[in-house]
Amino acid sequence: MSERRLNEQVRIVGSGLLGASIGLGLRDHGVDVIVADVSPSAQQLAIDYGAGRAPADGDDPALIVVAVPPDVTAQVVAAELAAYPNALVTDVASVKLGPLEQLRAMGADLSRYLGTHPMAGRERGGPIAARADLFLGRPWVLAGHDDITYKRAAAIEDMILDLGAVPIELTAETHDEAVALVSHAPQVVASLMAARLVDGPDAALGLTGQGLRDVTRIAASDPGLWVQILGANARPVAEVLRGLRDDLDAVITALDEPDAGGSRRAIAEAIAVGNTGVARIPGKHGQDRRFAQLVVMVDDRPGQLAKLLTEVGEVGVNLEDLRLEHSPGAQIGLAELAVLPEAEHKLVSELEARGWRIAAVSA
Repeated sequence: MSERRLNEQVRIVGSGLLGASIGLGLRDHGVDVIVADVSPSAQQLAIDYGAGRAPADGDDPALIVVAVPPDVTAQVVAAELAAYPNALVTDVASVKLGPLEQLRAMGADLSRYLGTHPMAGRERGGPIAARADLFLGRPWVLAGHDDITYKRAAAIEDMILDLGAVPIELTAETHDEAVALVSHAPQVVASLMAARLVDGPDAALGLTGQGLRDVTRIAASDPGLWVQILGANARPVAEVLRGLRDDLDAVITALDEPDAGGSRRAIAEAIAVGNTGVARIPGKHGQDRRFAQLVVMVDDRPGQLAKLLTEVGEVGVNLEDLRLEHSPGAQIGLAELAVLPEAEHKLVSELEARGWRIAAVSA
């Protein structure tokens, strides 16, 4: 059992992916975790997976984590504040301004409430998909407000640190605008692009590569949950999508008359601005640093990928990132290795000397 910061009893309300993962992580640190859910079967399933224990007489949690859908977050937080007048209460909903304003309108005790949002998740939901390490290295926003001090909310930060996440302080409004840009609008874009595939010919889908998979990966998400999230953060998301719509209209106009004056420039500038934007996405450990990319051909046989990774280590090059892609219709995979630019030449030379086939190199 590793050293922990949080020593208080914790009550988790909601036994879905986030609630159960928080429970699993805290239990790994020896914290007494209570799991409560409006659904007895969901609650028992989370308990069966080790996320905590059932509520009992005499429970006196110092920290309560509300992990329920956004449309009922404020109501559940208010109920927990009333039921446990000495407890600090947080929630992990993906929107922060709406619940805060609702709680203020209800007259809830905001001196004991601080909303948070872990930037972590999986395509699958529920306690069966929960993981104790779900939050490792992930940003976890604390949405501060004037009614509570961070000193009073110290237990929340202790929990975040115990779970291996990185606390980030933002206002509720700034948080909602940020997630509209980096999470909520991308979900809409991914879903709309994936919708184009419904009537796509089989011959086209048979050509699918990693680009399409990257763009549509998050499209396999729960529609019911996203109706709630997008409805709760409608204005910021709509603003991002309006800007995207304007850019799309400009590209469509250029494509309608590709030989017209300025059309090729408009297309080129759209792609170039995208290069600039993607370059701003933080890399490993949040660093704003670009890596060289090597694509290595790997036979689709047991042990080949492990052999490649072992030999990269033997060469003495640190692997910064890894992506895999299968070549349609061929018994071969493509391993895209990201390394520091200064290590690129050495790794290419060493791998080729060991018989590996390098399909592409890009800086």
